[in-house]
Amino acid sequence: MTSQRVISRQSGLDESDYKWGFVIDIESDTAPRGLGEDTVRFISAKKGEPDWMLDWRLKAYRHWVKMDRREPTWANVQYPPIDYQDIIYYAAPASKADGPKSLDEVDPELITAFNKLGIPIEEQKKLSGVAVDAVLDSVSVATTYK
Repeated sequence: MTSQRVISRQSGLDESDYKWGFVIDIESDTAPRGLGEDTVRFISAKKGEPDWMLDWRLKAYRHWVKMDRREPTWANVQYPPIDYQDIIYYAAPASKADGPKSLDEVDPELITAFNKLGIPIEEQKKLSGVAVDAVLDSVSVATTYK
């Protein structure tokens, strides 16, 4: 392949939409952009962590702040430096007070998303003795286990 064709092909990759990707339009709970002690405390509170875990995370964060975070130099790879203050560090589906009691109460958008991923949750209702726990962003959003 000629170098001109390679360049042309590569430049088209970052300018086109990812045809296999999709967005799940559901209500979510997110932390504000950026990383700081407030963000660490927010995430720990959302997860209901004990005080010792929060202290451990804050100690790790304070250590990270002091670290030299220069980007490595990679051969033939160019990308902008990572802006750690432009990242959202916590996102989870918004949970109702009790959460869904059955698959019938789960947001249909979630069922559609799992179907697109090849995980037919509705089908699991028909299988006896098989439990499926649907997890999105590390949060259980539905289960077939009773």
